[in-house]
Amino acid sequence: MFELIEKENLPRHVAIIMDGNGRWAKAKGLNRIYGHQQGVDTVKKIVEAAGEVGLEYLTLYTFSIENWKRPREEINALMSLMVDAIMREMDNLIRQGVVVKVIGNMTDLPVSVQLKLEELIKNTTANKGLKLVLALSYGARWEILEAAKKIVRATLEGNIPDPDVLTEADFATYLTTVDIPDPDLLIRTSGECRLSNFLLWQCAYTEFYFIDKFWPDFEKDDLYLAIRNFQQRERRFGKIGEQLKNS
Repeated sequence: MFELIEKENLPRHVAIIMDGNGRWAKAKGLNRIYGHQQGVDTVKKIVEAAGEVGLEYLTLYTFSIENWKRPREEINALMSLMVDAIMREMDNLIRQGVVVKVIGNMTDLPVSVQLKLEELIKNTTANKGLKLVLALSYGARWEILEAAKKIVRATLEGNIPDPDVLTEADFATYLTTVDIPDPDLLIRTSGECRLSNFLLWQCAYTEFYFIDKFWPDFEKDDLYLAIRNFQQRERRFGKIGEQLKNS
């Protein structure tokens, strides 16, 4: 599948909702935590695949604001897995030239996780390869509300003299994804067909690709197939096909 991809027509930014770790484990009679462990292994493979194919941005929905509602035992295990994965993979990410960014409310995370993430971000800042964006304690409604609060404060402080002149581009600068292009392609695993409060503003014109496979079973070829499917679509952005042909 890799050789069928048109390198001149790659999506600039691919976002993935990594769904199904717990259900994958349950179907095998295993503990949900084991499913998350296998999910971390899949992340490693897909980050490698994204770099190999030449993607510029890859955003992974790693932990949502809603995930804080899960049982405390599972949350603690996820946070421990996160720290372990950062420590284990930091050298590999640096070697691959990956730049790590984080979006979301990092202050909600345990201090140990925050410190490791800050170390990872600092140590990969100078890299020139794939930009890996981790959405942690992230929710799109939270992000949009926070942006609105920032705009209100800026207006009250006189930094925005006339709110009526604000554009969509201006609003986007108040989001956590400032300087990150909107996703061209969003992939969701596990057969679910919803956004689950993920990048609602940014996905206005994103192409969606849903696959009936749990995240631990997601392979490099699945990513390549999704990209190939994307390349066969016509993106009109409100125009008609004839306009695109004449442009």
